[in-house]
Amino acid sequence: MKIAVDAMGGDYAPQEIVKGAVDAALSDGIEVILVGSEELLRDELKKYSYPADLLSVAHAAESIGMDEHPARAVRRKKDSSLVVAARLVKSGEAAAFVSAGNTGAQMAASLFELGRIPGIERPGIATVLPAPDGLPKVLIDSGANADAKAKHLAQFAYLGSAFASSVLTVERPRVALLSVGNEPGKGNETVIEAHQLLKDEESLNFIGNIEGRQLMTAAADVVVCDGFVGNITLKAVEGIAAALMTMMKEQLVKNPLRALGGLLVKPGIREMLKKMDYSEYGGAPLLGVEGISIICHGASRAPAIKNAVHYARRAAQSDLLGLIKKGLGV
Repeated sequence: MKIAVDAMGGDYAPQEIVKGAVDAALSDGIEVILVGSEELLRDELKKYSYPADLLSVAHAAESIGMDEHPARAVRRKKDSSLVVAARLVKSGEAAAFVSAGNTGAQMAASLFELGRIPGIERPGIATVLPAPDGLPKVLIDSGANADAKAKHLAQFAYLGSAFASSVLTVERPRVALLSVGNEPGKGNETVIEAHQLLKDEESLNFIGNIEGRQLMTAAADVVVCDGFVGNITLKAVEGIAAALMTMMKEQLVKNPLRALGGLLVKPGIREMLKKMDYSEYGGAPLLGVEGISIICHGASRAPAIKNAVHYARRAAQSDLLGLIKKGLGV
């Protein structure tokens, strides 16, 4: 089972991407196909010692920049690392692909090369968030669709519910809609319309709206929003966690005795903040396409890429796609 990695995508490509892929291969024997400029990647690989059968290179003459128009770039750059990586999954040469590059382009490449699951118009990124009660929540969409219609939010609800049920083993997942108020009439036109659509879907366990402050505490297993709201929400959570860690470290330096007697040394605090770090998860699956496409943070460094490759293999081994399709009744 091989995992294709877009080695040219991300803020720190290809150095950090290659390092993360090598670390994944060495730590757990994962077979990785690095996709990108063969000459450049061979030079990077010279820095490491690794079994030759675990790492291979698939040449791609082009790459897609973070600022390029997603669909246009995918159509014009058929030999880009992102498109070639998706094509390896389509052909069966790889079980999944991972990229920290242009998220919109990855969605476009996944749609063009892999196709949609029947009944799904827009795929969504499903990000698993930790919660105080220990039960993870699925935030969907967390960045694939900046502009979504009400019917797309309803589709995200089905995808998220199927993911929570099949992968997280949640029985009859509770679905909530992220809005500016709990009342059905709160929100913009799209959210208000989506609320009515979800309310009428008897096969979903829809519990209504939740506000942003309830994201981690609401009795919901799946939280639905468009990609614009979801991405801002996710990055705000990441930023708050990072700021808290920084403030705690500063407190330890300024008042070591007081800090040592307080929260900083209590078990669980550092672990709690660690759970909010995107690099611990590595990436999130793009649900709704006919293949496993793992989307990473653009600022991913080697540890995040390593974890994303591990996640991709687990997803393939557990038949994530088959479970999602079964959950959707496809």
